Amino acid sequence: MVSEPTTETPSTAPTTARAALLAFAADVLCVLIFVTVGRRNHSETVTVTGVAQTAGPFLAGLAIAWLQSRAWRRPTAVRPTGLTVWVGTIAIGMVVRAAFGGGVAISFVVVATLVTGALLLGWRSVAQLVRAKLAASKQAAA
Repeated sequence: MVSEPTTETPSTAPTTARAALLAFAADVLCVLIFVTVGRRNHSETVTVTGVAQTAGPFLAGLAIAWLQSRAWRRPTAVRPTGLTVWVGTIAIGMVVRAAFGGGVAISFVVVATLVTGALLLGWRSVAQLVRAKLAASKQAAA
């Protein structure tokens, strides 16, 4: 039996529920890393409560962005999934943070945008490279 050639790329391949859950967990971890490092750099205590209070608005933004973008369909795609999740996490997170009296100084917005972008888009870029290399080596072996 001859197999049909596929036009799927690493970022458009079908996704399992497990892969989507792992991707969501990776995004949550990225937000927690951002918050923990930020709290540490500003000499704030790194407690579960403190991290939860700081991360809460951004985790809400992340969850809403995941739902809005249907990120589970292509969770490792940098574009559009990663970009939508990143922008949604920051935009919604900042609005929620401001609504509850948190600071949203322009310097914080800039740093938060850059750091979360590097984290949320960075792991997706690495995942795509790894998947592409694995697919290429698998195809070469066939």
